[in-house]
Amino acid sequence: MVTQTNWYILTGGPCSGKSKVLEYLKSKGHNISKEAARNIIDKGIAKGKTVEEIKKDEIKFQNDILNLKIKIENKLDPKQIIFFDRGIPDSIVYFKEAGLDADIAIKESGKIKYKKVFFLKQPHIKNDYARTEDVKTSKRISKLLFEAYTKLGYNLITVPVTKIIEEKAEIILNNL
Repeated sequence: MVTQTNWYILTGGPCSGKSKVLEYLKSKGHNISKEAARNIIDKGIAKGKTVEEIKKDEIKFQNDILNLKIKIENKLDPKQIIFFDRGIPDSIVYFKEAGLDADIAIKESGKIKYKKVFFLKQPHIKNDYARTEDVKTSKRISKLLFEAYTKLGYNLITVPVTKIIEEKAEIILNNL
């Protein structure tokens, strides 16, 4: 059985502005769920690990991310309006990028139906402590994310490149 939700996914390649848009939405009183990967990285850093150490075991890292997403989504009310930094289907792409079998991510992606998915187009890549992909990898991930959600039956709403976070948020809010 598929659970229909009132959840909105913000997806797109690394450094497309998802986290900043979510922080803005939160500041305006909206409910958000932060990116699971960044959550895991931040907890690892707090324990004294480097990003490289955290990501060293790619199988564990990707499984930890997927399991955290599932745990978070299972705790939340599907009727509540929530904006997410990435959804479970994002794990399909990241599993494949790591050379892992994505069957579990595909299976989990079929259990929940998000209200809408917003695809944030990538500007020039500007990495931070948690995002370390090169430009070529980032662009490939962006393309594959769009394809993964489309294959799952979502009609993605594209949010164009703009440096102004409020403009991105306005496009999202006007398309709920």
